Amino acid sequence: MTEQSPFLTLNNGVEMPALGLGVYQSTPEETVPAVETALKDGYRLIDTAAAYGNEKEVGEGIRRSGVARDDIFVTTKLWLTDYGYDSALNAFDISLAKLGLDYLDLYLLHWPAPAVLDATVDSYRAAEKLLADGRVRAIGVCNHGPGHLANLVERTSVVPAVNQVELHPFFTQQEVRDFDTRHDVITQSWSPIGGVNVYSAADPHAAKNPLRHRTIVDIADGHGKTPAQIVLRWHIQHGLSPIPKSVKAHRIAENFDVFDFVLPPDEVAAIDALDTGVRGGPDPDEVGPDTFS
Repeated sequence: MTEQSPFLTLNNGVEMPALGLGVYQSTPEETVPAVETALKDGYRLIDTAAAYGNEKEVGEGIRRSGVARDDIFVTTKLWLTDYGYDSALNAFDISLAKLGLDYLDLYLLHWPAPAVLDATVDSYRAAEKLLADGRVRAIGVCNHGPGHLANLVERTSVVPAVNQVELHPFFTQQEVRDFDTRHDVITQSWSPIGGVNVYSAADPHAAKNPLRHRTIVDIADGHGKTPAQIVLRWHIQHGLSPIPKSVKAHRIAENFDVFDFVLPPDEVAAIDALDTGVRGGPDPDEVGPDTFS
């Protein structure tokens, strides 16, 4: 197994590991060993959020791993109910205290919340202050389409370094990726192996799981890899930053073991062709402070 992920250079020169561990839906009890295991396996990017309810456990997992803080890239996110300039600064302090860290590597706004754009802009300006004060190394957003991102960039000073969006073979977000690339924004993939299509499905039996698609299964068989490894390798070769979630030690190791092979162009194109244009998660245009209450 390769011991280190390649790095992506953000638009402010900071280097971010391309592949990380996500902890969405990881219970507090599961999070500590998952983070500790991932870091011992070679992961150096851990992605959490205030809304996940496990920032404290992420910090504990980091401390138990024995890996030096400066070698780990830690991301958390501002939740919708804390949008606003002063409330965002206060929420950041709370997140940092829960994590038990002195600084954050990346701070993201969790949703664009277009219905309350002024609050979104004020929150991002608070993130800009945190960046200027050296309390974070980079700032960015989640779930922003081109229109959301254009509106934000027009009203603020710092172009987001990262845009974290739902992205997997059945929802490839080419328009978002193209816009991000033109503006020197790294696209980061949540639910990179398509789990959102399973855990958010109204009818689980009708769920569309990319890992069971014949195209991906056949490619995996040809490389002696698992379907998940094929999909994660697809992300890496597109210059994306996948953050797969797992709390199982063998899956955490498996998801990181994707740097010893290369997909040829025809296989990359075959996976690209699986796009349905249908998202599995919420529509960012419809998400606001009261959506999940």
